[in-house]
Amino acid sequence: MSVELNHTIIHARDNRESAEFFTDLLGLEITAEWGPFIAVALSNGVTLDFATIPADRIALQHYAFLISEEEFDAAYAQIRERGIEHYADPQQQHPGTINHNDGGRGVYFMDPAGHAMELITVPYGGWTS
Repeated sequence: MSVELNHTIIHARDNRESAEFFTDLLGLEITAEWGPFIAVALSNGVTLDFATIPADRIALQHYAFLISEEEFDAAYAQIRERGIEHYADPQQQHPGTINHNDGGRGVYFMDPAGHAMELITVPYGGWTS
């Protein structure tokens, strides 16, 4: 049996604000809207379904995205241009910089709802041969 993640729901204070924050940062597009959801499709077929819920009911999560070096350059330029607080580490001990873990690059920042977002160019443990 093959198991693949199809979609996940991301709680947001404002589903459009969060979806547009994400699509603008990574050069993606909103792919569907229905009911309380605004969907953004990723290249592996997974959709992120942003849903507006009351702020006090948002369960904060961590989302990590594996992207190319070119996509990282573009996204990091957006992070800096927008003045988004960012860190090289999840403990937020190294502000305003990136990491070079596993031979790649990575950065941590928060989305408009407060979710911890991570962009990496190499998976944890490095590339497999």
